[in-house]
Amino acid sequence: MARLARLTLAGQVHYVMLRGNNRQPVVRDDADRQALLDMLAEQASRHRVAMHAYVLTDNQVQLLLTPETVDGVPKTMQAVGRSYVRYFNARHGRSGTLWEGRYRSTLIQPERHLLGCMIFMDLEPVRERLVDEPASFAWSSHRHHIGQLHDKRIATHPLYWQLGNTPFAREAAYAELVRAGLTATQIEAMARAVWRGWPLGDAAFVVSLQQQTDRRLAPAKAGRPAKTRSSTSAS
Repeated sequence: MARLARLTLAGQVHYVMLRGNNRQPVVRDDADRQALLDMLAEQASRHRVAMHAYVLTDNQVQLLLTPETVDGVPKTMQAVGRSYVRYFNARHGRSGTLWEGRYRSTLIQPERHLLGCMIFMDLEPVRERLVDEPASFAWSSHRHHIGQLHDKRIATHPLYWQLGNTPFAREAAYAELVRAGLTATQIEAMARAVWRGWPLGDAAFVVSLQQQTDRRLAPAKAGRPAKTRSSTSAS
């Protein structure tokens, strides 16, 4: 069975993951991390893609992106994937593949899942036991959103602005959301959505997306298609 094309639409929030082959590291030091983030920022700007949040651990990158055009995310990720592999192989004297196939992505309903996805990403270094708390990890957008630094790569999503009337109020509200964390059900839903590529949102959201694309937006039912009366009579 041919695999489905990625779902990508202009103006929608895309949750994207790019992982190392066999979960091997895609960065070896801070110079690699900085180079990868710089490439992401450069290509996102070139292809008119807003980057709302990111996290870069040793073996994967997770992003929240909104493109102005339908091909903004694919062009950004393809350019970064190729250019970073060339950089990484040249710097570390290696050859061959680095990424685990093509990047994974899905569309999310912002009103229901944007902040949850941001929290999921901020807590990834904690889940991987790299740090004890998100603010101790330098390679994510968490510290930008809690006001510890200004990250010029970040295009703040309007839903974040609604957390408070002042910067301090927004930062404190977001920090509290991260401290509260996510349920196991939320974590499973987000991980499953980005891995399988099905939209993450309610039924009305999926219907609105289906009006914009011919791509199937839900898993096909298992088993053979049911026979029609005419086909049954002919057999």
